[in-house]
Amino acid sequence: MSSLDFLKPIIHLLPEVKSPEKPVPLNEKLMWTGAALILFFVMYHTLAIGVRHSASGLDFLQVVTASRIGSLLTVGIGPIVLASIFLQLFVGAKIINLDMTDPEQRKTFHGAQKILAILLCFFEAAVFVMTSRVILAPLFPGMGEGFALDAAGNQIVSAPYTEVIVILQIALGSLILLFLDEVVSKHGIGSGVSLFIAAGVALSIVGGTISLFMAPSTGVVAVMQSGGAEAIPLAIMALLPIFFTLVVFVVVVYAEGIKVEIPLAFERARGIGGGFPIKLMYVSNIPVILASALLLNMQLFSIGLNGKNLCVGGVLDEATGSCGAGINLVHILGVVDSSGQLRDGLLYLISPIYRPIATNYGAYANHLLFGTTPAFGLPEMLHVICYILFMVVLCVIFGKFWVETANMDAKSVATQLDKSGLQVPGFRRDPRVVEKVLERYIPTITILGSIFVGLLAGFADLLGALGTGTGILLTVGILYKMYQDLENQRLFETNPMLASMLGED
Repeated sequence: MSSLDFLKPIIHLLPEVKSPEKPVPLNEKLMWTGAALILFFVMYHTLAIGVRHSASGLDFLQVVTASRIGSLLTVGIGPIVLASIFLQLFVGAKIINLDMTDPEQRKTFHGAQKILAILLCFFEAAVFVMTSRVILAPLFPGMGEGFALDAAGNQIVSAPYTEVIVILQIALGSLILLFLDEVVSKHGIGSGVSLFIAAGVALSIVGGTISLFMAPSTGVVAVMQSGGAEAIPLAIMALLPIFFTLVVFVVVVYAEGIKVEIPLAFERARGIGGGFPIKLMYVSNIPVILASALLLNMQLFSIGLNGKNLCVGGVLDEATGSCGAGINLVHILGVVDSSGQLRDGLLYLISPIYRPIATNYGAYANHLLFGTTPAFGLPEMLHVICYILFMVVLCVIFGKFWVETANMDAKSVATQLDKSGLQVPGFRRDPRVVEKVLERYIPTITILGSIFVGLLAGFADLLGALGTGTGILLTVGILYKMYQDLENQRLFETNPMLASMLGED
């Protein structure tokens, strides 16, 4: 019995993409994958009916969730990812009692994940609309943004049709992605969620590259047309984001191959075995995703503080917002101004740093080296140091947390290997012995890997890498996993053309 058995009647009613009855040919896999990508890009560029435009900011959120605020994919794959993370954490922490080795209970888990994702589609869509991250426009003549008006322009009756219709469209867009994920996973190549993230990051990189060339005053074309002795150096400087993006790609690809392999053998089949690889990126990109999501939520919290006052040790002057001799805690924490930029307080010191595409590197570097923070007048370099350190510390905390809750710690892995009949050669078969061997590597590599991804993501954002550092980390990991899946399915052996395209002999 599992904790989610009560959901089975609902799970049976959910629509589902059937698994193929026989192996899907490569051409058909490519067709389904391509069709899913085309539909994704169509929805990505389609503005929801009733939306005038979207609020600025939240670049990280849009990259990680393959979303575009204001379009049909305003929430993107966010509900799917959140549902997966929540349930995995609950199962790992034993809050939900499930045996993932039991096919029936594993099916119940996936069904519960789909139910939660559907609910989150509507919840997140409502949050984006109700918090004005999506700016609405009247759907029909004489109807304002949520209220019907009479001929004189006076409000006569509440009519929140616009909000409801926009919420339904956004939720439907995310629901379509949910089922496209099933189509790609069962009939295409790799995972649909991973495919959409990689597509969103690739689109961001392509769009950023075009902007580098075509920006009105700082783009390569504009700089070269201006002529002068500084034209070539300025053009090279304008192309630095592409260089840094390539550097990050190379570093991540190299890091994917760094691993410690522990030899394993089957107890009942002497001489037959393999190895358990513990990669430098053992926890993958999870720590940087969770850390960045926390920073994002802090920024969203600061939006809610805008216009608020909380005085300590003084009396609030309603006219000026001053606390007199006291301290305004809101100003200490930080607020977001009307343009959507974080301007004041301690939250500014740990806010992500992105180089605006329209800003040349000379002015950007000068700001980082010699600029000051807007509220306290502290050196901007302190902001850089605080952000990088805070990102690294958060990644380490979340990395250790994820390993413990996702059953990736030494004790859990040792138990899994013991159940599979595997042991370390030269040692007696005992999960406690294997656990001691794994304890030499997993805790240390978890910390080192978390530090690595935190530093890489932070510096990639700082240097202006296209697609954000986190986006590049995700994309490289996704493409590497897709390559491994193709290799495991022996598709390179049966498709010489595919092998030659990817450099396989």
